[in-house]
Amino acid sequence: MNASRIGFVGLGRMGANMARRMHDCGHHLSAVFDINKEHLATIAKEVGARAVERGSDVTRHSDVIFTVVTDDAAMRAIFFGTDNLFTEPRGKLFINCATISPRVHVEIERAGEELGADVLEAPMASSLTHAREGKLYMMLAGKEESFRKAESLLKDLTVSLRYIGGPGKGAELKALVNMVMNINTAGLAEGLGLAEALGLDLNVVKEVFSQTGANSRVLETDGPDMLDREHSTFFSASHAAKDSGIALELAREQGLYLPLLEASKRQFDCMVKIGLGEIDKSGISELTFKSRKADANL
Repeated sequence: MNASRIGFVGLGRMGANMARRMHDCGHHLSAVFDINKEHLATIAKEVGARAVERGSDVTRHSDVIFTVVTDDAAMRAIFFGTDNLFTEPRGKLFINCATISPRVHVEIERAGEELGADVLEAPMASSLTHAREGKLYMMLAGKEESFRKAESLLKDLTVSLRYIGGPGKGAELKALVNMVMNINTAGLAEGLGLAEALGLDLNVVKEVFSQTGANSRVLETDGPDMLDREHSTFFSASHAAKDSGIALELAREQGLYLPLLEASKRQFDCMVKIGLGEIDKSGISELTFKSRKADANL
């Protein structure tokens, strides 16, 4: 889809980097919106877009609207609130990138279809740097016709695009991706924490893990941060708790008991409770290393 006007709603860490990437690729960003007005003004100036006061104005000024918001409540607010994106939506394409409950994606897709709009869910399994560099991994779901309309545009943001299926299916798969990632993160933190308590050389432990069945992508991305207590946020503990909750709800709907999922969610919930929710999920190691205190200044 060769759209001339692109809008963004939600300019947090991921949304802002996606907007920057689209600007760098020569796309015209027509309108952007965020509840943080100071940040909105900064990003709008950076990408040459109009900073609008209302979400509905993004739809009015755009052909394609990307949304990157935090949770179910925020998603419902921007689409079903008093001022919402479904204002004059006919013929517009909405690409919703948030990791939220599948049922909310389904609600929005159905509402958009009734109003004559195309709606895609496009959850991402990638980091902030991937967003900036156009190397996102996206799982697309919705009508295949809508996916085909968006495919060429999305290639400027991604290293891989996978069409998963109908409404809700991309969000279901993304919940599973984050479920397994979060369980791996919690398991790694426990393994390294026990290794420290046993007096083992943690660098040797990490190396042995990397050459054996204990290896994982999480070891590569989070292992060094756990050892160095470097928890700059790429994927926050609060998001890990939220996403584990989405997977847990799906499991319960299917009558499944998943004890590892429940245990890892409790750990991330604990981080949120004691004020560590906004550090990186690697900070779960603050709960498992005997020498550390979870309330320490990080």
